[in-house]
Amino acid sequence: SVSRASPNLTFVPACPPPDPMEVEELQHFVSNSKRLFVMTGAGISTESGIPDYRSEGIGLYARTNRRPVQHAEFVRSASARQRYWARNFVGWPQFSSHQPNKAHLVLRDWEKLGKLHWLVTQNVDALHTKAGSQRMTELHGCTHRVFCLVCGDRILRSELQEHFEALNPTWKAEAFGVAPDGDVFLTDEQVRNFQVPACRKCGGILKPDVTFFGDTVSQEKVRFVHQRLAESDSVLVAGSSMQVYSGYRFALAAREKKLPIAVLNIGPTRLDHFASLKLNSRCGELLPLIV
Repeated sequence: SVSRASPNLTFVPACPPPDPMEVEELQHFVSNSKRLFVMTGAGISTESGIPDYRSEGIGLYARTNRRPVQHAEFVRSASARQRYWARNFVGWPQFSSHQPNKAHLVLRDWEKLGKLHWLVTQNVDALHTKAGSQRMTELHGCTHRVFCLVCGDRILRSELQEHFEALNPTWKAEAFGVAPDGDVFLTDEQVRNFQVPACRKCGGILKPDVTFFGDTVSQEKVRFVHQRLAESDSVLVAGSSMQVYSGYRFALAAREKKLPIAVLNIGPTRLDHFASLKLNSRCGELLPLIV
């Protein structure tokens, strides 16, 4: 199944092919681990055609002045929600169609083989789920689910798309670029007449089941991940610079426990000065070489 996933390198920074010595070092690292804890970030999904935020030259922050919606703004402002959902509605068909790449499939296979104890992803793209991973925590949630801020009712994002279409039968807008969370770029004029449905049960505000910037991951989820980390004997970080504290805290906890840490990421990370092993390669190119 791994061989069927062809990489899309549009949003992948340039990097040299894996060094045979690095392959051997990572092989040794994984082979020595009995309960491997893996953390993934946006860099594992770039080969599926989803851009990341921070890659030098081609990340969203490097190419545009756009920034993700803030939690407080979304909750406070009806116009902010209208803008968010209009852009998300346009981007959804493309964003939801992305498929797992070789890296996602390798991690799924490691789980099946008993190599991988637990997987924590900072991504909201559902690609690990599509690949078949089960021993997994979506640290920041998933854009494929939506819930009501008032009553907590849940709905699939694909079902909500149908509600959007019914409310906006003649509304059309052309997207310019897609962000890591499925957002696209539209003008204020384009979103002005977009209608946003309310919760079907209580009429409350609908929000994607993701942790927006400015919000925090629930303490229950944080405790659960710390428990999985406590059961592990080594940590692999794949495709993340670890700039966001919600994920970085687990790397700090691993360092405190003196667990060996391997980092696979194109470009520098916050872990480079204390990681046992740092590899500067594409996840989808290096991970399939590990048996």
